[in-house]
Formats: sequence, C-alpha cells, structure tokens
Amino acid sequence: MARGRRADRIEEAPRTNVDRAAIKRSLRLLRYLRPNAGTFTLGMVFLVSTSLLSLAFPLLLGRLVDAEPKTTFLEAPFMDMGNIDSVAKLLLLVFALQALFGYGRIYTFGLVTENALARLRTDTYAHLLKQPMAYFAQHRVGELNSRISADVAILQDTLTTVLAEFIRQFLVIGIGLFLLVRVSGTLTVTMLFSLPVVALIAVLFGRYIRGLSREVQDKIADTNVVVEETLQGIQNVKSFANEAWEIGRYAWGVKEARALAIKSARWRGAFVSFIIFCMFGVVVFIVWKAVHLRASGELAVGDIMSFVGLSIMIGASIGGVPELITTLLKAVGATERLLDIQNAVPEPLDKGDPSVVTRVSGAIRFDHVGMYYPSRPDVEVLRDVSFSIRPGERVALVGPSGSGKSTIASLVLRFYIPQRGSILVDDRPVQEIPLSAWRGQVGLVPQEVLLFGGTIRENIAYGRPGADMAAVESAAKKANAHEFIMSFPEGYDTVVGERGVQLSGGQRQRVAIARALLKDPAILILDEATSALDTASEQVVQNALDRLMEGRTSLVIAHRLSTVRNADRILVLDRGIILENGTHEELIANKEGLYHALTRSELMQT
Repeated sequence: MARGRRADRIEEAPRTNVDRAAIKRSLRLLRYLRPNAGTFTLGMVFLVSTSLLSLAFPLLLGRLVDAEPKTTFLEAPFMDMGNIDSVAKLLLLVFALQALFGYGRIYTFGLVTENALARLRTDTYAHLLKQPMAYFAQHRVGELNSRISADVAILQDTLTTVLAEFIRQFLVIGIGLFLLVRVSGTLTVTMLFSLPVVALIAVLFGRYIRGLSREVQDKIADTNVVVEETLQGIQNVKSFANEAWEIGRYAWGVKEARALAIKSARWRGAFVSFIIFCMFGVVVFIVWKAVHLRASGELAVGDIMSFVGLSIMIGASIGGVPELITTLLKAVGATERLLDIQNAVPEPLDKGDPSVVTRVSGAIRFDHVGMYYPSRPDVEVLRDVSFSIRPGERVALVGPSGSGKSTIASLVLRFYIPQRGSILVDDRPVQEIPLSAWRGQVGLVPQEVLLFGGTIRENIAYGRPGADMAAVESAAKKANAHEFIMSFPEGYDTVVGERGVQLSGGQRQRVAIARALLKDPAILILDEATSALDTASEQVVQNALDRLMEGRTSLVIAHRLSTVRNADRILVLDRGIILENGTHEELIANKEGLYHALTRSELMQT
C-alpha cells in the first residue's frame, strides 16, 4: 500500500526530464507576460544594472588597496582612481545604486509575475470548469488541484526569482571572465584550468546527495502512510490484534529511513570537507601564482585582490547554475501539466445566447439511444433505449444497480453524448439548444447533496445567483426548510461547514430542494433524493419534493419503490434495456415481470 501511495506522489511531482519540444511549448505561457512587457523590460534593465554593479565591487576594492590619500573625503573627486577617498566615494555610490536597482528588480519582477499568474490561474480554472464530465472521470481531483496550486507555485518562484537569478549568473560569468582577462590573462588561464574541475566534481557530489535526500524523504513518507492507514483503520487493527505487527512494520520503515539518513549525513560531511579543501586550495593556488607575478612586477596588490574577488564570484555563479537549471526544468514540467488542461477541448458552454432561448415545455424523447462511457468502451450501459415523456409528466426509473438509471439522467443533463440514437426536447435535437441555456432549464436534486462551505442563504441562492432575500425565503418555505433554518441563532446566515456537515441529511436535502425551487426549472431530475433518509425525514422531504414537482416534467430515480407509486408512469430497466413501461398498478399486476419481483423483494426486506 505504501508503494502505491509513493507512486501517486511521484506521478504528481513536476517532471524534470523534458525535451526541446516541451520547452518550446512552455514558451506559450509568455503570452501572459505581454500585458506587462514594458514593466518586464524595466526589470531586465534593473537586473543587468545590478549584475554590472556587483562586478564593479571587486575591481574598485582592488583600486582602493592601491590608492593613496590625497585630499579630505569631502573634497575628493569621484573619478580619481589614485585617491583612496575618491574610490571610497565611488564604492558607496555603487552600493547605493545596487540597493536601489535591486529593489526595482525585485518589485518589477514580482509585479509582472503576480499579474501573469493571476491571469494564468483564472484561465486554467475557467478552462477546467468547462471540461465535460468524461474529463473528470479520467482525472483525479487531487491531481487537478495540484496543477492549479503546486504547479503555479513552482512557476511563481521561477518567474519571480529563479529566472532573474539564472540570467544574472550568466551575466556574471560572461562579463566576469572578460574582466579577469583584462586584469591578468596569465592568472585567468590558471583559474580556468583549476576552478571548472572543482565545480564539476561539486555538481556530481551535489546530485548524488540530492538523490539520497529524496530517498530519505520517500522512506519517511512511507512510514507516514503506515501511520495514516493504521490510525484510519484502528478498528480493524485492534479487532485482528495486529498491534505488534503494525509496530514492527512501522519500526522497519523507520530503520530504513534512519540508515539512509546516516548515509546521507556521511556524504554531506564529505562534500562540505571537499568544498572547503578544494575551494580554499584553488584560492591559495591562485594567490600563490599572483604573488609570484607581483614579485616579477607583472601584477599589483590591488589587481590580486580584484582577481580573487572576481574569481570567487564566478566560481559561486558556476556552482549555482546546475541547481537553477534543475529548477527551470521543474518549471517546464509544471508548465506542461498546466498546458494539458488548457489544451483539453472544453464543452461548448458559450455557444449561442442563453437569454434568447425560450423556455421548453418539457417534452423529452429518447430515440434508440445507445451509450457507453469513454473510460469503458467495452461495456454498453444503454442498449437501444426509446421512450417519451410528456410535458409535466412524472416518470420514475427503477431497476437493479447498474441498470442505466443514472446514465439516462446524465444524458438528459448532457453530461455525456450518446454514441447511437438521439435525444429530442420539444421535438428538436437537444444539441440545438445552447448547453448553458439547456442546463439552466434542468434542475437536479441528487442523493448525496453537496453544499458549499458558506451560509444557508448562499447555498439556496446558488440556484439563481443574485436572488434577493425574499425569493430565498419563499423557496425555503416551499421546501419545508424555513422552520429549521430559523431555529438556528444566525438563521439564513448560518455557516453549513465543509460539504454541509453542520446540517443533517434531511436538512441538506431540503436546502437542495429550495435551491432547485429558486432555479425554477422546466425539467426536474430527482436522483434517489430520499433513499438515505430515515422515515420521519423522508416524509418531510417527500412533501417538499411533491411541491417541487408540481407543473414540471419530472424524472425520478429510486431504489425504494414505495417512493414511486404515485408516478404517472414507471420505466423498469435492466442491463441497459427498458423491460417494462406502465403505472404502478399495471406493473404490479404482471406477476412475471421484474417490477413485481423487485416489489416483493423490497417487502421481504422490510
């Protein structure tokens, strides 16, 4: 089980092994920077300026060492490189400008990044909500949430800091090498023969240690999975008396994590020792060579100091480049995952103007409909289904689990498109009605009511956003919900909690019915709306449902056959086929029929 959890974690991590095509596709996100192109350009000016000023520091420090005092500090001119006070003034100016430009760089890049990511988040979320139901059946909610949160966070760090730092490091390396040659070509050759070798070994060392660190984290995560599973299933653990076995399983994982952590600590210690020895050794070697050049009159003391300072800056930049590249590749992987959402084909929600679509009468006809789900093309859920529903008629769908009842409801809502046959509304194909306009005329009261974590008023008003309080109260009264709502101290402003956990099942159902009443749909779908309720709650909710169904075409899905006795017509399904069609009295009279058998089975269970 732990291994499965770790596989999920690895799958959700941003990919770092990307090809050139992925990098090219990632450049599409640059369109989010275009509205702030001027600000971005200004930020690049600040970036180049801070890079040049940072390189000026070791050069001026060298001049400071070689300069002599000639005047007072206040009287010294700025550009006299032989005057110690002039060089000091220039250094102070460099520090002040670097501070100013550094602030400008951070602010401009932050401004551009936040504006771009705000648009990216909004576009991605909007595109995600416009996906068909088949898309959500094939993708996990946690994975999609990770794309909008974790992947965007990676891009935020990359655009705000890493990209600027990457450009700055290459500027420092390129311009720094040019300045090193100007200071001393001989020392530059000496440095280039020694420093890159050390940097390469350091990179390999660092990569190996990062791999060990990831293994340690994976092992720790595996032990956390053991804890999570054990505590969630503590009843099973104790009923099977497996405390000792679970303790041993956890201890084994902890021991493995400890062994890897100790190994990682040894290599980290060796790495630090290597860096200390080699980096200081390279500096000593360069200084040793520089002293010999000074003794021969080829180099001044200030030049030595400038050269050492530039070498340290270049070495630090070279050492930081691999980590920056790794982070950039993670950002490319995160971009690919976000583009996967944006490249998916959405539903045609904006096709047509919903406001000009007249209200349908509610006549529905299924004409030889065949259906299978995209994720299971080998399993035909509906087979040659044909039936008609008159405007205002109450039709019930009954049958064993998996017979196709909920699939018919999904097709009415156009969550899916049938592979064969057609669905007509008021004698015209349902596809001719703009999708948003059509769903605006269909109401759904499901078995498992999902309430959002706001107030009762907000959840009822979700049926018609912008509805005033009078309309909300009217809908609640018709749904038999007003009384229990007013029993709360905060009334309609009562917060229902996540998924409505503060309310009972019957209360949630009545809020859902009030929401549907406020929407005032022409067609109503009740998907086992009372199956999870006790007898007392079911009666209250059923009364509200009867009021809701008045004057509307209603499609009722039910397992409890007692709730569909008053339907105008009952369709009996089995394995995707309609076996029987008639009223309760007609169907119960057929002792050889499936409806009669289901009714007898229900009576025996009660």
